[in-house]
Amino acid sequence: MEGQLAATRPAVEETLEAEKASLLKQPKAVWATALAAVFAFMGIGLVDPILPAIAKNLDATPSQVSLLFTSYFLVTAVAMLITGYVSSRIGGKKTLLIGLAVIVVFASLSGLSGSVGELIGFRAGWGLGNALFVATALAVIVGVASGGAGTAIILYEAALGLGISLGPLLGALLGGWRWRAPFFGTAVLMAAAFIALIALLPRTPLPEKKVRLRDPLLALGHKGLRTTAASGLFYNYGFFTILAFTPFILGMDAYGIGGVFFGWGVAVAVFSVFVAPVLQNRFGATRVLTGTLAVLMLDLLGLGLAAGHSVPAVVVLVVVSGALLGINNTVYTELAMGVSDTPRPVASAGYNFVRWMGGALAPFAAAQLAEHFGPQVPFFAGALAMVVAIAIAFLGRRYLAAHEPHVV
Repeated sequence: MEGQLAATRPAVEETLEAEKASLLKQPKAVWATALAAVFAFMGIGLVDPILPAIAKNLDATPSQVSLLFTSYFLVTAVAMLITGYVSSRIGGKKTLLIGLAVIVVFASLSGLSGSVGELIGFRAGWGLGNALFVATALAVIVGVASGGAGTAIILYEAALGLGISLGPLLGALLGGWRWRAPFFGTAVLMAAAFIALIALLPRTPLPEKKVRLRDPLLALGHKGLRTTAASGLFYNYGFFTILAFTPFILGMDAYGIGGVFFGWGVAVAVFSVFVAPVLQNRFGATRVLTGTLAVLMLDLLGLGLAAGHSVPAVVVLVVVSGALLGINNTVYTELAMGVSDTPRPVASAGYNFVRWMGGALAPFAAAQLAEHFGPQVPFFAGALAMVVAIAIAFLGRRYLAAHEPHVV
């Protein structure tokens, strides 16, 4: 047995070195799509630093403001079911461009909102564009990147982490001036991404088989994908409890909140790109997933104990959570893309439909729990969600292990 492991280890190391070498040697189309993905993911954390300012200027409660996330992610989740249907008929490039155009329109309208109700509605439209772009971007990057699907997913997760980290920073820099400015800034960036994709992304061929509207739901019939998605739903509940609720307990201005979540986002990016692949190849996806979820549960418990008592402790725990979230983002994505034989765009749509429901539920639920029971309770609820996520992954581990990397 030891001889087999010794013989296998050099092969795994060679694979890792090859992936590292190919990571930066990508066609211009990959970089253009990844850059556009960075801008798209910036929209997730963009409103974080300005949540208190929006509540103040539009005379809204934290629960009402939290619906900016809920409407965005609820529409994103449902729209995931149509992304494959659309892209398989008009092509990946056109789908990406339509998604970007929709974001430009609704980001601009968000900046013109006169009430919190209008802003919630426009964020819902933004979520439609986000779904069309995000689901298709991963499939396009996987299709045109060199170095295989693993390299493409790392690039995608790098774009996600960078976008999530830069979103709060942009929101703080522009939001400290005017709370409406971040929305117009995003519209400008997405328009620039639109132009870049027109120029640099070649026309993507249509798949041989068109995707039916029911295919993403049928894909969830696979036990491995269903387990990944169900665990991801509860994981995303904890993720977006931290992202959407924490700004209300920091007691900082837009610049302070933006700085905290910039550090959080950098941790997401670094650990998703550089740490997650190493851990997966060493221990396997299921062990990394359950172990990291357990530590994240402890982090959420710590946030609950610190909420309302120690802002420095909250800041440290938020940044630490970014590292854990970065690892899990990569593990969940790779499992969703590889655990079944379903075409990647269809698997991605089904998986994202389920997991984004956690992102839609968490912000509003967290705000309601805080208003009725205190600021500690939302984090305790997030910790409980991690327990459920761990239980689902553990009970379904034999379905997740089918396509795991070899453990050395």
